Amino acid sequence: MLVPYPKTIAPATGGDDETTMPPSPPADRFLVTGCASGIGCALAGELARRGHRLLATDRDLDALRRRAAAGAWPELRVRLARLDVRRPDDWRAALDRAWQTWGGLDVVVNVAGVLRLAWVQEASAEDVDLQLDVNLKGVVHGTRLAAARMIPQGHGQVINVASLAALAPIPGLALYSASKYAVRAFSLAAAEELRPHGVAVSVICPDAVATPMLDRQLPRPEAALTFTAPRILQAEEVARVIAGKVVRRRPLLVSLPRRRAALARLADLWPGGQRW
Repeated sequence: MLVPYPKTIAPATGGDDETTMPPSPPADRFLVTGCASGIGCALAGELARRGHRLLATDRDLDALRRRAAAGAWPELRVRLARLDVRRPDDWRAALDRAWQTWGGLDVVVNVAGVLRLAWVQEASAEDVDLQLDVNLKGVVHGTRLAAARMIPQGHGQVINVASLAALAPIPGLALYSASKYAVRAFSLAAAEELRPHGVAVSVICPDAVATPMLDRQLPRPEAALTFTAPRILQAEEVARVIAGKVVRRRPLLVSLPRRRAALARLADLWPGGQRW
């Protein structure tokens, strides 16, 4: 029987690969996806509080406007735009707007994601397409199109939000795990390709985070392993790590919290151990 997850707040300490890029100009101009809820919303609020300029995007523009109003995001520094990450034309329009408004971007953060719970044999074709299109292809489109704009300006950073499922795939969430595993692999490879051009790629792999996506998993037996964490991360914690450490130090990979990340890495090295 599943029990409600604990919504306790404590500092999140993350393990990371200390492969950082050389210093770059201070980051001030951001584009973030998935800002109408969850980590994206928390990150938009955090960046606004830190005084940065931001193009906050989401597929649901009405919901995004409500979030912006509720959070009192300053209109002079925070602009809103509709962006369906699956559509390259939407990406081009958003990047065009950022370049026209601010003359460039320092950081693009790919947060938008979806999860459809289903056992492998019960997953529909729509389940497959939606999760791979949003979680993986959305990140690929955002990274490649942003990088093409950042290379001529000589600097930039792309931050891709994956999951600890990118290290230790979760039975019951096979399609989601596959999409996040691919995000991690793509990000690590893209980081090496773009490094010579002054563009950093970072991938962040958080454990379960208290978001509407997680709430929908509570009554479902497929998600049982998700709730084995001693505590659930808060979206605001993850946002602070991204806006602070990840932007400042530009690490290759950050996973959090540290102890669960170590277990996930062990599971990655010894896949059969996850059954135990």
